Amino acid sequence: MEEPQPLHSGTSDSMMGLSMSRSGGTSSSALKRGPPSSFEGLEDETSKKRFKEDLGNEPDSEKSVAKPGYETLAEDLAQELQCGCCTELVYRPVVVSPCQHFFCGSCCVLWIRNGGTNCPACRGVSSIVTPSRPLQSIVDILLRADPSRERAERERIQADEVYKAGCSMRIPTPREASPEPNLNQNADYVRPCPHCAPDNAFGWRCPQPVIDYGVDPERAWHLDDGNPPGHAFCGNCENLLALRAPSTTKCDLCQVSFCGVGVPGRCLAAPLLSQHPHNMSDLGDLIQSSEVYGCFDHNTVEVDIMLDYLTAQELSPRHIYREVASHILSQPSGFRPLIELDLFVDIHSVTAGIDENPDAPRNRICRQCATEVMLWGIKDWWIRERQKGFLEETVTRRPDCKEGASCSRQKDLGESIVVWRNMFKAHSTLRTAHAREYNHIIAPRFSGDSVLSTNALMTGTQGSSPVFAAMMADADAARQLEPEIGESRDNAAVTDLPITSLPTDGL
Repeated sequence: MEEPQPLHSGTSDSMMGLSMSRSGGTSSSALKRGPPSSFEGLEDETSKKRFKEDLGNEPDSEKSVAKPGYETLAEDLAQELQCGCCTELVYRPVVVSPCQHFFCGSCCVLWIRNGGTNCPACRGVSSIVTPSRPLQSIVDILLRADPSRERAERERIQADEVYKAGCSMRIPTPREASPEPNLNQNADYVRPCPHCAPDNAFGWRCPQPVIDYGVDPERAWHLDDGNPPGHAFCGNCENLLALRAPSTTKCDLCQVSFCGVGVPGRCLAAPLLSQHPHNMSDLGDLIQSSEVYGCFDHNTVEVDIMLDYLTAQELSPRHIYREVASHILSQPSGFRPLIELDLFVDIHSVTAGIDENPDAPRNRICRQCATEVMLWGIKDWWIRERQKGFLEETVTRRPDCKEGASCSRQKDLGESIVVWRNMFKAHSTLRTAHAREYNHIIAPRFSGDSVLSTNALMTGTQGSSPVFAAMMADADAARQLEPEIGESRDNAAVTDLPITSLPTDGL
């Protein structure tokens, strides 16, 4: 009887054949995956280790190949992560739906504030803007790898003031399209106002509607005949309006009417203390306004001190306007001094109405008049604001200039003047920085509008305070010493200049 063979004999034979093929008895081409070419001819582990050591001793040129590739990847990634508005590396990224374009959160907020009603990139109809965590994670990884690409700290602070991280926002729906132009309209005739049509969308019709030139040229109203009865022109959009329409408002200072339907928020005379000054939305508008420097007699030192104070206290131009308007209302004469100065005349390009009662209370104001009020009272406001004690001592301890606001040296910032004595020598005199050393913000505009009398903390004899009297005493003492100080400075500042610095023209 034959003995039974083990069941695994076939398996053993196949394993033996596989081991023979690995030891060289069988060609490597018969294997499904041959050994790497780098290890051909290596017989033992020692040779393999020696081969690895040889690979480690290769020149660094081959290792450095990965570095340019990494920098290229970082550069390409930074290009792809640029904001579509500011073209910088996106900061606090948000995504617009449904087009999925992304921008900085602050850029998108400013786009919406400026009237944007669609995606800033593709101008497609958009509904909502949401923060993007995946994009923020990619930006964080890129900045950890290359911190030099991070936005400046000042830019990040300004962006955080505009947009709060993690907040979603909605893009307003587009306004209705403007009506098609009437090709039959004659420019010499008045077009009807929005309330003149019998079936208008405002639910109110003019009692004296204006006839359209395209409908009845014979009865149309000519521009040379003035305003149509019961109508005027809006001070903002300059379109015809109905004076008795519910949406019409009138500025009590310039006597110009506003339609309330042309540009929402701008074609409006708002209540006195709730209006926004025109072109004065933030501190940057004050810095760029030449009128503000004119209010301070172009004394840039005093304006810079005020701007630094506004930045530290986080005060806006609208805050200044509201305090100026409130102070004017608290005075017995109210707005009469400003009206008598013709401050609100010819502000708008349209014809203003007639102020039938100059003593009537002033309740509504337009944006342009609000700016005029703020600029008129900003210097007196600054005088009152300085009394609150928030300024640094280096500012408050300056003596008052004897000439005050009329001083001709308040623009003197300390520039050098060269005085020529003869052909061989010159003397250089350093003029003192008069604008920095002396205070020129002293007296209010009107004697009756006293700053000291409105401050309850300052109670002295004859309407002045002990603090103010002490300041004036220090100022008088400084003026007495001013000639001696000036003489010593002149003597110390006179220096002989080398002959090579002399100009040759005219010698």
